[in-house]
Amino acid sequence: MKAAIYQTSPILLDLKSNLEVVISKIHQGKEAGAELIVFPELALTGYFMGQRYHEVALRLDSPEIRQLSSATRGTAAVVGFVEESPSMNFYNSALVAVDGKIAFAYRKLNLPNYGVFEERKYFAPGKQVRVFKLHDFNIAVFICNDLWHPSLPYLGVTQKADIFVTIFNSSQGSMGDEFSNIESWAIINSFYSRIFGVYNICANRIGEEGFEERRSISRALQGESGENKESSLTCQAKTYKFWGGSEILNPFGQRIAKADLHKPAEIFGEIYRDLLRQKKILLPYLRNDDPYFTHRELQRILYDAKKRERPEPGQP
Repeated sequence: MKAAIYQTSPILLDLKSNLEVVISKIHQGKEAGAELIVFPELALTGYFMGQRYHEVALRLDSPEIRQLSSATRGTAAVVGFVEESPSMNFYNSALVAVDGKIAFAYRKLNLPNYGVFEERKYFAPGKQVRVFKLHDFNIAVFICNDLWHPSLPYLGVTQKADIFVTIFNSSQGSMGDEFSNIESWAIINSFYSRIFGVYNICANRIGEEGFEERRSISRALQGESGENKESSLTCQAKTYKFWGGSEILNPFGQRIAKADLHKPAEIFGEIYRDLLRQKKILLPYLRNDDPYFTHRELQRILYDAKKRERPEPGQP
């Protein structure tokens, strides 16, 4: 199976233009023989939407989503967008469309809410790790911070995932100057491929966006009455550069394709069942894994311990 990543630079809050770009790239990928085409997180909206997120939200029955899914006839695509549910909850989602039809929307589970990230302020978390089948491959989809929580990739491989599709929006400096996002993502992507023996298709975006950091800085002011008063200062907007570097890794953690940093790119990689089989034979890490044991241990840790903590009737 031939997979493609399109490393795009979405225009913030410009749903129409971003949709046109994505649909155009789907057609390009299809013409190049790609059977799975992957776009970054929030490819239809940009990242720092702030309180305007609802203006670019789409329901699965919206004309835009129907148009997008129709473009996948003869191929499949994973596209990041803001989803609005029928009950008016909003999600950071990835549309999975196969051969002109919507398979499902994967909803990001772990929403960051620190530093420049405000996702939990606006979005509801998803409830499931979903896997879909494409050309005899089982594919699990994850969005950005989901991959920083090892339990979620594990839930993917317990459903026999052969391929991880990981879409994200990673920018330089968003985690502070002491932390390298570029280095950390390279380690994470390779780690899961090697340990779980899966292909990992990792799509990051490029471009720049501004974010107004609303940090309250308290300053004590002494009035004539002698009372202390607090004043609040707001920091100026800061621009963050999304670095790209999308990549496709094989089950041994080796890169098959790598996009440049800070440039639009399209990369392709071939996915082989034989290589998945070879990894399972040579390095069968998961052969003796027992998800029922994991379930029993979680039951003991989460529930049995609580029972022990409860006082018996009549005890203080």
